[in-house]
Amino acid sequence: MSSNTKLLVLKSKEILHTLLFIVLGILLLVGFLCLVLPKKKTASSQVMSYTPGVYTSTITRGESTLQVQVTVDEDAINHVALTNATETVTTMYPLLQPALDDINAQIATVSSVEELSFSADHQYTSTLLTQAIKEALSSATSPDSPSE
Repeated sequence: MSSNTKLLVLKSKEILHTLLFIVLGILLLVGFLCLVLPKKKTASSQVMSYTPGVYTSTITRGESTLQVQVTVDEDAINHVALTNATETVTTMYPLLQPALDDINAQIATVSSVEELSFSADHQYTSTLLTQAIKEALSSATSPDSPSE
């Protein structure tokens, strides 16, 4: 009976290199999967649910009272307008209309009022209008939707 015994000699250096390449491969695979797989939505990015309709709030500037009118459907703000802006008010506050136009241009592309960005030219006016929009939306928010 003859036996053919084969010995396999592994050097510790080769084992370490193999283990290192396996660990690097796993790390690369996990990194790739993190980049490719979609992210879960957080609570702050949930779409608000509204009761469709037109809602108003007021802004008082000096002796003038402006009404901000917000039109919403079930899941989006459609339009924001100033309903009783007289020529005197628009003359006294010339940045109202450009700020409102900027808000209306962005409102279709953002999911909430907090995501609006303002120009440095009319930041205070935009903030004032945004607060009025939030006030109007507080009565439009459905009871089963998350609060702002």
